[in-house]
Amino acid sequence: MTTLATLNQLIENYQQQVTIRASSLIITLFGDVIEPHGGSIWLGSLIQALQPLGINERLVRTSIFRLTQDNWLTNDKIGRKSYYALTNYGRSCFEKAFKRVYSPNPASWNGTWCIIISSQLPTEKRKIVREKLEWLGFALLAPNTMGSPQYDRTDIFTTLQELDVLEDCIIFFTTPQEILASIALRQQVTESWNIDLLKQGYQTFVQSFRPLLQELSLAKIIKPSDAFLIRLLLIHEYRKLQLRDPQLPDELLPNDWEGRAARQLCRNIYRLISSSAEKWINQNLENADGLLAEANRSFYQRFGGIDQS
Repeated sequence: MTTLATLNQLIENYQQQVTIRASSLIITLFGDVIEPHGGSIWLGSLIQALQPLGINERLVRTSIFRLTQDNWLTNDKIGRKSYYALTNYGRSCFEKAFKRVYSPNPASWNGTWCIIISSQLPTEKRKIVREKLEWLGFALLAPNTMGSPQYDRTDIFTTLQELDVLEDCIIFFTTPQEILASIALRQQVTESWNIDLLKQGYQTFVQSFRPLLQELSLAKIIKPSDAFLIRLLLIHEYRKLQLRDPQLPDELLPNDWEGRAARQLCRNIYRLISSSAEKWINQNLENADGLLAEANRSFYQRFGGIDQS
């Protein structure tokens, strides 16, 4: 048990999930902790880090094996010890996902849209393309027609090229709109992206972590071990929401959009505890060279800047 009542509740909530997806939490750990600290970790350190959350050694080993089989992780064995790092594929997926998580603020929007028509593709291929585009924030606006007001041209072309469908899709980029969000457009957004369901997810996140921020603000000292667990659970839960969030512009979202409060809350907690969490990481986690290296420069740019003291 930890010294923070709210952290104990968060751990209990995580353990009560119908199926503990240790693989997903391990990916969060690699993205949030291991990558900025050199990219590799000893299996024994992984087991140690996750044990307080109720994840036993057997589940860690099973999850690591599956992630390796699925090309997320690579294994380097030195003597009797195994060390793991993200593969190029895993790092690519991490970079796409985590740049959403740690960005300081949503990008401004001028009213442009990207529209992709996939009617020339075979049915099965069209389904795969739809799933990949949805991950990039697109939604189905009409049969075989997907669109997004917030997009990255490079990500779009790279994704379609990797699927070998770039020449078979029709891509339009609209001109900036004077009226950014008409009534009809707002209604279309609500229907196409299922905004209400995502809003409920953000509400649950805020309800879960706001009491924690209040307790942390009153605490005289935050134990490094507690700070590490808080940061891991915080980013894990927030990352899951970001993977579902199409990152729509503010102009298309409800005025009371909970995503704004969730981002600010996540940012405030992360910046408050990171210094203490880093102490635990630097003193406890190992790779083949010994204790993990200090966090790299990009780590301190997360959420618009983190105190290095």
